[in-house]
Amino acid sequence: MARVMRIISAIVLFAIAGIHLFLVFDGVGGTLGVLFILNAVAGVVLGIGMLAARGRLLRVATILGLLFAIASLLSLLLALTVGLFGITETWTFTLVPETVIVDAIAVVVLAITTPLLFRSARTA
Repeated sequence: MARVMRIISAIVLFAIAGIHLFLVFDGVGGTLGVLFILNAVAGVVLGIGMLAARGRLLRVATILGLLFAIASLLSLLLALTVGLFGITETWTFTLVPETVIVDAIAVVVLAITTPLLFRSARTA
């Protein structure tokens, strides 16, 4: 079960990275474009970590992946409501509804994976 959840966690992290990278290639530039590139890099690194890491490093990657997904979701929700870094987003912008769904799924998946991996590490 833990192995399956690791794979699903990596998939959702890669999806978050892919969405942000797509938006950069779709024309998002400036400060937001730089932040999206950093987000894409972080998502890929964390996704690889979920697949390749073992032991303590895997547990660190899992916690960081969960925090990353939460931060990605909260950042978008802030941009949709009160604004973030002077940027106010709308629901009609490219991939906004899809990003909220993917980020929310990532939070749930990683919230399940994190304690599962910590529990399996104690029994091993």
